[in-house]
Amino acid sequence: MYSLSQYSFVASFVALGLAALAYASYGVSRRRAALAGYAVDAPMEGGAPLLPNATSLGRWGTILTINAFAFLTGTLAFRWAAAGHGPFSNMYEFSVAFVWGTLAVHLYFESRYGLRALAILVLPVCLAMLAYAATVSSRIDPLVPALQNSLLLTVHVAVAIAAYGAFALSFAAAVLFLVNREDRFRWLPRRAILDEVGYKGVMFAFPLMALVVILGAVWAKVAWGQYWSWDPKETASLVTWLIYGGYLHARVVRGWRGQRSAYLLIIGFAAVLFTYFGNYFFGGLHSYG
Repeated sequence: MYSLSQYSFVASFVALGLAALAYASYGVSRRRAALAGYAVDAPMEGGAPLLPNATSLGRWGTILTINAFAFLTGTLAFRWAAAGHGPFSNMYEFSVAFVWGTLAVHLYFESRYGLRALAILVLPVCLAMLAYAATVSSRIDPLVPALQNSLLLTVHVAVAIAAYGAFALSFAAAVLFLVNREDRFRWLPRRAILDEVGYKGVMFAFPLMALVVILGAVWAKVAWGQYWSWDPKETASLVTWLIYGGYLHARVVRGWRGQRSAYLLIIGFAAVLFTYFGNYFFGGLHSYG
């Protein structure tokens, strides 16, 4: 099962790389079509060209992304069978799960809103995370005592990867929003749509992140005897949640839209990455390797 998991990992990396190339070519084709004056009236993207090759490239990007997602599902499932517990116990497993969650959220939003252009940023993030996973140990070791709670291990980390995946999507929407100033790039989604997608991503992820913090506190009580110890990863998770809480407050109560909201989403995702990698710099109770 371990070997099958490794083969699936390699296949997912290759499929995701090809998908990224297909989506990049799709974006280039859309840009050329817009510059050539082709009709660009897709309802959600606000600029999908009617050129057959662009449509084909986008479709291939989606197909390859679905394949990468399927291979990643196999990677996690085979590893779960080999380890006898949820594959969420070290940085390799969590990195793979992070990408799995991000692709799941991206595929949903692409299906729901037709926003293929988001993949131009989402997939490089996923590829970077898989490349990082390839540099750390993939060996299956016995769980350290603090992780020997199968239910909390699975639920706590599964909720975290769903939240992180949605935050990654909101980050991509925010960056494209800032790039497409005044909707001058007709081959990119309209700014109003990107602003709304970024908001919906956070609306999905924010309560999940709250649950991550709560479950983490419960687990800390079980494993270490206290709900909160100001461990760096605990603190970073709380700060990340507060940043996104500030984003929602600013948007709903203060009426922030557009550029200011986009900057907050980028800051929020930087906090997500800091939470993820922070144990490398500060150590702490969450340094499991």
